[in-house]
Amino acid sequence: MKSALAAGVERLIAEQTASWPLLASGVEGLRKALTRTERVAGRELFVRHIPHRIGSTTAAVDAASVARRPCFLCTANMPPEEKGLAFDEEFTLYCNPFPILEGHLTIVHRDHRPQRIAGFFETLLRLSEALPGFFVIYNGPECGASAPDHLHFQACSRALFPIERDSKETPGPCIPNYARQVLLLRHNDGAALQDRLQFAVDAIAEVAGAESEPLINIAAFHDEGRWTVVLFPRRKHRPRVYETGELTVSPAAIDLCGVFVVPVLSDYRRIRGADIESIFEEVTMPSDLFNRVLARLQDVL
Repeated sequence: MKSALAAGVERLIAEQTASWPLLASGVEGLRKALTRTERVAGRELFVRHIPHRIGSTTAAVDAASVARRPCFLCTANMPPEEKGLAFDEEFTLYCNPFPILEGHLTIVHRDHRPQRIAGFFETLLRLSEALPGFFVIYNGPECGASAPDHLHFQACSRALFPIERDSKETPGPCIPNYARQVLLLRHNDGAALQDRLQFAVDAIAEVAGAESEPLINIAAFHDEGRWTVVLFPRRKHRPRVYETGELTVSPAAIDLCGVFVVPVLSDYRRIRGADIESIFEEVTMPSDLFNRVLARLQDVL
């Protein structure tokens, strides 16, 4: 049975697509997106060419650049056509006008506050439970969030979501030989899972020597009464090929989950699975540090 929130989201998407030209253009752009498969570490991954994602891929997220621009997630700076749907007393759901996948939403805190997940693991889990058929993501402020100054999540349809299949094939706490390091946390008790998530993030911070939130991407979904959370510890934001101009790619949570976004057509035509594998290995936590994280978590995973 469809949840009340899911039904409201369906209406919101339909109404906003009809009344907001920017979203209508984004939905049309998604419909025309080129998509093909590549093998990465022996598993299928989707490569998707979406030109309208160029702004997010290349967004300047250094403190000086962020300070110079108005926050596009604050309601005062949103276009008049943009409307939202309340989730609770703190968050509002909006249609993402530059979608990567069907049903792409941005879930925005009503206060302008930094992108930090501490204290909001419960929100992540409640959103994923209230949106069956969706996955919910969190990009850290230095790991793909184009608005590192304003707390937000995103959600997308799970119709194209390779890591769901990959995680279901893996009973353990990580997916071996996956090119990118990922922790798998599963539970049917939300409070217990929140504790595990906090413990895992603390362990990553300790191993990485981070004084505040470590570099992380998270995706969560709820299915058959159980949550699955995939947590990617990072080593860096952007790969060398982005820095040198060889490829305009900057992987965040959706890319790591198996839908790799390439906004430049020439890059889309030439990138191959081996390239993506190297990028994943470069931007996620090195295996020696990841093994230290696993050792700290062996009693809770």
